[in-house]
Amino acid sequence: MNKLEEKIKNAETRVFKAVFPNTVNHYDTLFGGTAMHMMDEVAFIAATRFSRQRMVTVSSDKIDFTVPIPAGTIVELVAHIAHIGNTSLKVQVDIFIEKMYEEGREKAISGTFTLVAIDDQKRPTAIMKD
Repeated sequence: MNKLEEKIKNAETRVFKAVFPNTVNHYDTLFGGTAMHMMDEVAFIAATRFSRQRMVTVSSDKIDFTVPIPAGTIVELVAHIAHIGNTSLKVQVDIFIEKMYEEGREKAISGTFTLVAIDDQKRPTAIMKD
């Protein structure tokens, strides 16, 4: 494994959360906006762990909500670096559902977030410094 591959692997970020009643809608499933908030946060953490620079989200791409996430479940958010540009990174984020009292899990949501590294003047700066 080369240095870049190791850096990408080490930046993978996993966060677990319980889906409590205050985060669900009138269908008793996780609000889409709450899911996007959690995804953006874990994307930010993965991008920061990779670059060790100030990062800001500039876009989210095609977020697919394929399975509703009911209250009373556990979710795992998994973020990994999908693409490295000059000043930006694309981070793939998947949310998996686990029932609290049963084995197994399934992917519920996936999306990609683009983050840009910024300098002290809040201008884009190179991700990979040589």
